[in-house]
Amino acid sequence: MTQNTLFAVIGGSGLYDIPGLREVKEHNIETPFGKPSAPIMSGILEGQPIAFLARHGFGHYLSPTEVNYRANIYALKKLGAENIISVNACGSLREDYKPGDIVIPDQLFDFTKRRVSTFFGEGFVAHVGTAEPFCPRLSAQVALAVRDAGATIHEQGSFITIEGPRFSTRLESNTFRAWGMDLIGMTTSPEAFLAREAELCYMALAHITDYDVWHKSEKPVTVEMVIRILNKNIEVIKKAISNLVKNPPEERTCECPHALKDALISNPEIIPEKARQKLSLLVAKYI
Repeated sequence: MTQNTLFAVIGGSGLYDIPGLREVKEHNIETPFGKPSAPIMSGILEGQPIAFLARHGFGHYLSPTEVNYRANIYALKKLGAENIISVNACGSLREDYKPGDIVIPDQLFDFTKRRVSTFFGEGFVAHVGTAEPFCPRLSAQVALAVRDAGATIHEQGSFITIEGPRFSTRLESNTFRAWGMDLIGMTTSPEAFLAREAELCYMALAHITDYDVWHKSEKPVTVEMVIRILNKNIEVIKKAISNLVKNPPEERTCECPHALKDALISNPEIIPEKARQKLSLLVAKYI
């Protein structure tokens, strides 16, 4: 299983309850960056291997800031995942993206303030390219699976990640709208950037639960509102995941598998051995 996991899903623990999922196993994976949010669960669905990781831990006890994003991505890489579907509950910042809709964003704005967004450092520097932060190949394939699940889908959107855990003020929400943002959430950054450094294909499956707080004719977002819409959306997402594994992701012809090829800038001769060993899973083929 560790060498042929086709793709992994990061999201809530409710995603595991997919009809037809069998041979479920639990993986407790150690990483140089600590423990992942939860044990990774793997199984076979429609004859294809799949892995699930509860981003906020079982029972949702980790805040967006407390999530160990580096350990999560590193562990999935170590398990053998190549494609990651990131399921994100989010708020809409535009009228026509309605609660219950699903968006496949194509751009990302990192507005977080307290998170480590790179595996590198400690004497080892890399500058990975993130002009296109989501894998276009994987995004297109997932979009087809979502559409076949009967969801209303939008295949474009600018996603801003805020620190949280609080929701926005109305001024902040309107400012983000003025900046041209379409969606708002709390977990896509730095997850997407770490996945790129790990040379994994990563896309965001953003399901809208609310209008944040900018929409004056709608009630401001609350936890109760988010949970109610989220539960409805999860059923559609489960169908989409089942659709996807029936037609597994194509060969990775995108740039993601080679993201570090021209990104490593440190002279190999001066990279500390400790840093080299710590990142060997990511960089061994280059140095």
